[in-house]
Amino acid sequence: MKRFLLILLLACSATLAQAQSRVSSAQDGVAVLRFYPNPATSFVNFEFEKAFEKGYSIQIFNVLGRKMYQASNLNQRTYISLTDFERGIYVYQLFDRNGKMVESRKFQVSK
Repeated sequence: MKRFLLILLLACSATLAQAQSRVSSAQDGVAVLRFYPNPATSFVNFEFEKAFEKGYSIQIFNVLGRKMYQASNLNQRTYISLTDFERGIYVYQLFDRNGKMVESRKFQVSK
């Protein structure tokens, strides 16, 4: 069972890395969001780096693809509580107001 989970985790990591390399940023390769702390324990902050436009939305998934969080019309700075998150790797996807994914990155929760 441990071997299966390890293989699954490695496969998911490779898939996420490929998807992350294909996603282009809205700022020509520059990250749109800055997030901290990473690894996180009880909360994570997301801040827009430069020009902020209303209408961005975010989705957070665990490594198994389960949607853990979703929010629309983000503020310049967004605080997300991790009380419902287990220890592990998570991926966030940032969408612009037209529904186009502009950024996808991963972060770690360590409790």
